[in-house]
Amino acid sequence: MLTRYLYGRISQRHLLHKIAQVCFKMPRINHEIMKWAREKAKLSLEDAAHKLNISDSISASAVEKLTSYESGSKTPSRSLILRMSNKYRQPLLTFYLERPPRIGDRGEDFRNLPDLLAEEIDSNVDVLIRDIKARQSIVREALIAEQDEARIDFIGKHSQKDGQEQIVKTIKEILNFDLSEFRTQTSFKEAFRYLRRQAEAAGIFVLLKGNLGSHHSNIDVTSFRGFVLSDEVAPFIVINDLDAESAWSFTLIHEMAHLLFGDTGVSGMNVKLQKEQFCNNVASEFILPEEDFKTFQLSSLNFDTLKAEISSYSKKTNVSNSHVAYRLLRRGTIERSLWRRLNDFYRNEWMKRRKKSKEENKEKEGGPNYYVVRRYKLGALLELARRLTYSGALTTTKAGLVLDMRPLKIHRLFQIV
Repeated sequence: MLTRYLYGRISQRHLLHKIAQVCFKMPRINHEIMKWAREKAKLSLEDAAHKLNISDSISASAVEKLTSYESGSKTPSRSLILRMSNKYRQPLLTFYLERPPRIGDRGEDFRNLPDLLAEEIDSNVDVLIRDIKARQSIVREALIAEQDEARIDFIGKHSQKDGQEQIVKTIKEILNFDLSEFRTQTSFKEAFRYLRRQAEAAGIFVLLKGNLGSHHSNIDVTSFRGFVLSDEVAPFIVINDLDAESAWSFTLIHEMAHLLFGDTGVSGMNVKLQKEQFCNNVASEFILPEEDFKTFQLSSLNFDTLKAEISSYSKKTNVSNSHVAYRLLRRGTIERSLWRRLNDFYRNEWMKRRKKSKEENKEKEGGPNYYVVRRYKLGALLELARRLTYSGALTTTKAGLVLDMRPLKIHRLFQIV
């Protein structure tokens, strides 16, 4: 083949493609999962063949072709697997697992969802959770195989009966948390970065992810703010990065409380379940201790003055404006009607800033560096994948699946570390 290239008979692009196929050969597709995924999507063979753009030929009908893939007698192309992933609403990684995922992927549902939430949006949450669970499974197996796993002793250590004060104390110990260092960070994002670094040092993988790979599949915060996958080897916390940056730290501590209970589940914005309220109270006390909050006194209930004083305190403590307002409501300092007015104001301001940020990014030539953004969203998972890949514990292909990237691109991601 190389000789043919030197004589100009095949293109350089074709040669590189052939080399890539050899170097980064994908693991064998599990044909049983193809059938499982179709049935999970409630599609007949005929409907699935149509959605996947499989056409009849002289030798076989579209249904016969799909049946041959599902029986294992024929191997599907990568483009067909990508279409299956899209049409069956399953993560690409799922098709390479040894067995179909267990039912009940979502774990406990701690949310109180609005009645008008579209079924498609909520189903995206299930797809995302399955995706992260599949990645967690690969990471866990690689750590165990490399004998590099350190069993985490705080998973499921507590229950609500232990009380809010004890849960807060334990999380502070796990994170080796310094409130003054948290507050001296220059922004909400930096304060979150500090908390995340402490959580990752304790063995927790913290991902920022709010869609299924593109803005077309964005999952609004009304559907989920975060979810947690408890595990003694590789616990994961996922935070919806479409939420305000000022809320990320709160969500991280909320999900930490779930880890201490040994929970796997998804959390939302509207809270009614007693356990969710308990976790919210833990997160609130953690980032804004009552003893400190007592020192914050308002000079006036005039709306503009109130906004200014809340904003000043918010910046000083790295706690969101809306949460400070909520604590004032709980303390009885402001009436519910005034709190609602403040809440509406803060939400509108956040939406304006978000829209402005999108417009500014569009105007910038090229926008933010793709690899830098991906690295930030992956956190410690990236460094682990890099180390396991270079040690041989993970193939390049599996590392790509863990990082949700094509195998040929992951080394560029590694080089930025």
